[in-house]
Amino acid sequence: MSAITVPWNTQLLEQLDWHWTNHVRPRWGGLTDDEYFWEPVADCWNVRRVGEGSAAVQAGTGEWRCDYAYPEPDPAPVTTIAWRLAHLIVGVFGERCRSHFGGPPISYDDFAYAGSAVDALEQLDAGYARWIEGVRSLEEEGLRRECGPAEGPFAEHPLSELVLHINREAIHHGAEILLLRDLYLRTTPRP
Repeated sequence: MSAITVPWNTQLLEQLDWHWTNHVRPRWGGLTDDEYFWEPVADCWNVRRVGEGSAAVQAGTGEWRCDYAYPEPDPAPVTTIAWRLAHLIVGVFGERCRSHFGGPPISYDDFAYAGSAVDALEQLDAGYARWIEGVRSLEEEGLRRECGPAEGPFAEHPLSELVLHINREAIHHGAEILLLRDLYLRTTPRP
């Protein structure tokens, strides 16, 4: 029996990109500002105008800030679509693109959060495009490279582990956003 050669870079790319391109991202089309900011329960973390939040931290710059606290409360607050998109834009794709693929500086504290669904999806699309192109550029050898100091206690782990982690994060949060859209559609009055 002969060994099968697995093109790991292609496999990791397709795991996320197929799901993202064929399932998650198309279903976010038409996202309204009402859905974006909708709070399904009391005390949600959200993206809010400066001065309107009650979380311990209002991260960001500009007119809109992201609710946050460190350490995170237990239990953690329910988060809105706006908050989850901000997390994908900044913490999942943005910080990793900066650290590993030469992307622009970005952090929760210095990011200008979107005040509309359209603007947030534009930010997300740009971050996702940078991430997927960066992963594509790794090829097999790059996947074996160490993550380095940007990943803290995972510095000595291979980049392939980071790519798998980001795939899980994007698929996980993408599904949460889809569920919130489903709940919004079925629980809010239609005009």
